[in-house]
Amino acid sequence: MFNSFKQKYDRTPAGQEERVPPGQYVTEKFPVLHYGTVPQYTNPEHSWDLRVWGEIEEPVRLSFAAFRALPTVEVVTDIHCVTRWSKLDTRWEGVRFSEFLRHIPSLKPAAKYVVAHCEQGFTTNVPLEVLLHPDALLAYKYEGAELTPEHGYPLRLLTPGKYFWKSAKWLRGLEFLAHDKPGFWERYGYNNNADPWKEERYAE
Repeated sequence: MFNSFKQKYDRTPAGQEERVPPGQYVTEKFPVLHYGTVPQYTNPEHSWDLRVWGEIEEPVRLSFAAFRALPTVEVVTDIHCVTRWSKLDTRWEGVRFSEFLRHIPSLKPAAKYVVAHCEQGFTTNVPLEVLLHPDALLAYKYEGAELTPEHGYPLRLLTPGKYFWKSAKWLRGLEFLAHDKPGFWERYGYNNNADPWKEERYAE
């Protein structure tokens, strides 16, 4: 499978080698890879919300309108898929994760990890400290336009410094935990830490 990606995608541009983790190939495309079918939201104002619970003073549920009213930022970052493609200088818009925390009930001191809960039961786990990075977003726009359904509309996580499966699509909930809890792919053999610079693709 991975050899086919080497043939289909571009090689690293000259002068950009330091931005590309080992074993990766740069592409200008944006491949679509996911488990299950693509959710379709034709009227998210009435059919979508975001739940937050766990190590938090009070569980909360944000409507589509309430979430979209939060302050937004734009982030430009490189993304790296575990299937070996990388895409440089991708531009995203959404709510910075650290800013989001200012608009929900306070986290309890025990909160150290976050599990992103998505459509169709998909989950992924991320240390809270990773999501406090300024490039960590709850993203709803890509390259100036609303996310397409294939890329996570109406909301996805953007997790910096990790393989791209940690940037979960079709986000519906955030669970704050005191202890780490592996997500969907992490339970099926993917590396829990997912650092592309260490090629942490699969569990040992």
